[in-house]
Parts: sequence; C-alpha cells; structure tokens
Amino acid sequence: MVATTDIAAHAPAQLKHGALNKIETLGQSIANIAPTLTPALNISVVAGLAGIGSWVSYLLATIGLIFVGASISSLAKRHPEAGSFFVYIGRNFGPVSGALAGWAMVLAYTTTAVAVLMSEPLFINNVLASFGVSLGFGAETFVTVLVLGLVVFAAFRDITFSSRMGLVLECISVGIIVVITGLVVGKHGTLIDPVQLHISKLPMGGIMSAMAFAVFSWVGFESSATLAKESADPVRNIPYAVVGSAAIVGVFFTVLCYFMVMAMGDNAAAIGGSSSPFADMTNKAGLPWAAGVVYFAAVISAFACALACLNASSRMLYSMGRYQFLHSSMGVVHKVHKTPHFAVFASGVITLLIILALLPEGFLNGFGLSGTIATYGFVVVYFGICLAAPVDLYRAGLLKPANVIYTIIGAGMMAFVIYASLFPYPAAPFNMLPPVFAVYLAIGLVWFLVLKAKSPQVLASIANDMEG
Repeated sequence: MVATTDIAAHAPAQLKHGALNKIETLGQSIANIAPTLTPALNISVVAGLAGIGSWVSYLLATIGLIFVGASISSLAKRHPEAGSFFVYIGRNFGPVSGALAGWAMVLAYTTTAVAVLMSEPLFINNVLASFGVSLGFGAETFVTVLVLGLVVFAAFRDITFSSRMGLVLECISVGIIVVITGLVVGKHGTLIDPVQLHISKLPMGGIMSAMAFAVFSWVGFESSATLAKESADPVRNIPYAVVGSAAIVGVFFTVLCYFMVMAMGDNAAAIGGSSSPFADMTNKAGLPWAAGVVYFAAVISAFACALACLNASSRMLYSMGRYQFLHSSMGVVHKVHKTPHFAVFASGVITLLIILALLPEGFLNGFGLSGTIATYGFVVVYFGICLAAPVDLYRAGLLKPANVIYTIIGAGMMAFVIYASLFPYPAAPFNMLPPVFAVYLAIGLVWFLVLKAKSPQVLASIANDMEG
C-alpha cells in the first residue's frame, strides 16, 4: 500500500489555492487597468473627440462597464476557474467558441503588456526632461526589455507577491495623481465649472464617438477572474473585484477628467493635442515640478499593469494547456512557487517578440498599435460574455429580469464600441489592425477545428473541470 505522503509528493503541483484575499484580488483588476496611464496619456484621445464633454464619455463608459462586470460576475460565481472567459463562453456556446475567446484574451493581455512596456521609456523621458536629458533609442529599447524581465520574474516568483506589488504600486501612483490634482484645483479656487456642467451645450456626437476609446482605459478590469483558483473566496471576491474595479476607477476617471479640463480653462483642445496632458495641466497651474512626479507615477503604474497582464495571460494559457487546446506544458505548475511557470515564460517571450516587431514603428506608435489591437480582443470577448451570462443562468434556472437588463445594456455598449472602432475605418498605420486581428482569430479557428476533427474527446472534456 502506497503511503499518502508518497502520493502527495509525486502529485502534479497545483496553483496556490486561497492565496489571495479580497483586496489582493481587487488589486489584480486595478493594476491591470493602470488608472494612472489615463491622465498621463490616454485622455488626450478622448478630449480630442469629446471636448468639454469628455467627463460624460467616461461617466457613460463607467455605467456600461459596470453592467458588463455584472455579467462577468454572474458567470464567475458559477465557474470559479482560471480559464475564466475561455470556460464561461465554452460551456455555453461550445468548446470551439470558448477556445476562440481564450485565444482572443491571450492576445489582448499580451498586447496590453506590450503597450504599457513600450510606454515606459516615454514616461521615463518625461521624468528626465526635468533634468534636461533623455534616453536614446538604444537605451529606450534596453529599458523596455529590462522591465519585461523584471515583470516575468515577479510573475514567476509568487502570485501573492506580484498581486500585492501591483496593488501597492497603483496606490502610490494614483495617490500622487490625486494629491497633485488637488493642488491644481486649489489654485483654480473652485470645484464648479459652469461650462462643463451646461449639459445642453455639450457635444453629444463627440461624446458618443469618444466612448469607444474611453473603454480602452478600463481594459483588464476583468482580469481578476483569471485568478479564481488562487482567490480565497472566488464566489465572493471575483464579483467584488470585477464590478468594484470598474466602479472605483470609473469615478476616478470621470472626476479627474472634469478637473483636468477645468484646469486648462475649459480648453479641452489643448489636452486633445498633447502627448503629455497632465504635465500641460500642472505647467498651466504654475507647478512645473509636478510633471516629473506625475510621470514617475506613470512609470510605476505601467510596471504594475504589465505584471497584471502577464499574470492574466499566463492563467489563460495555463487553462488552455490543461484542457489540451495548447501544449500540455502550459498547464504545468511550479512545485515551489505554485505558478504556471512555463505559461509565464511563454507570455514573456511572446511579449518580447511583439515588442521587437514594433520597434521600427517607434515607441509612441508601438503603444498605440498594440493598445488598439488589445482593445479589439477585450471588447469582442466582453460582448460574448454579455450574451453567455443569461444563457448560463437560464440553463441553471437562475435567470432573473435584472440579468436580462445587464445583458442588453452591456452587449449594446460593446456592440457600439466595435462599430465605432471600424466606422469610419481607421487611417494608416491603424488600418492594418482589423485584418490582422481577423487573421489571428482565423488561425485559432482553423487550429481548433483541426483539433476537433483529430481529437473530439479533447473538446468534450471542457464540460469537466480539469484544473483541480
């Protein structure tokens, strides 16, 4: 008879179950959003489209994504697994659909990591500008690769460590933004801006157009669902983290955008045409020293976001490896650190290859290109999740009228974002991204159909939890 201890010693290592408490789980989603990057860079695009109505774009996007989060939460309660969206959609619309969702999310998380890593040298140069120096192209490349190496190490080392690190770094960076915004508003002397609050005068067409890009500021808010196996109480903690992060960060974006436009003398066009909008605001307020501090916060936030992205993408690869959609090594867990180390390293290599491929475009264009294609992946899966949630609840006999409302609002919001990202069709070099995304999905579809023909039992296994 084999001793129980011998069996345990030779059993495959598992993910670190119960490692993350409620706050640490929330930290994964907030770190993946990287809220500091919106005032540092993303807000320029929204302000360029929505003008003085930019805060309304963020408010509407907040409401829409809370409803998307509600759909994700209903599925997370019933299927608390590392595969998250791969499993959610697969169990309701078939394994090939689920595999495509996982395929899309791997791209989305990986290219988001690429975007924020390529923004690092931009933010570092903004910090160094205060001292009259800047990095050359070679140094920028070295910094990007070095930061990626540190991110991979942190993701490999321990999920509790990396989640806490992400949360702490985001708290520091957001705290810096809040304090400096408070100083700027104090110099302005009032919280009331009649121009922005005159609703009938706001450019509603621009507000609706800007919502498509505003959603980019949130991408990754759902990533805590990929850590369901490692959360102490996933049935409670995952919904709290997903909906909570959408709401908390949404309020931050809306209020901050309102104050930034007010501080610029309601000159939203100045923000829309800027590559360093927060620095422009602090300079106008007579606080030139604040720019370096703000972009130091952005450096911290980008690192935290890249770490959260690698945590999420590796869990997607892990789950797909366990279900044999990808090589089985992706489903192996390190015996000591309890992380899917092969999946972590694979995510790091993929991220590095994409960065190297984008270097000829430069770091700013690389940020825009990778961030845009990441949005395609996220939004398509968000749309699928909104449709899958009521189907899942109906099959379980748990569907309520509120769930139907969540679906209508959330799916409608995502459908609008998809439409707005394609019409009018983007100009070069962004015009190549929709076909690239379509080809990427087609490659995945062909692979999964071949797998279905050769090994139908593999696809049938999605009905069972093989993650342990």
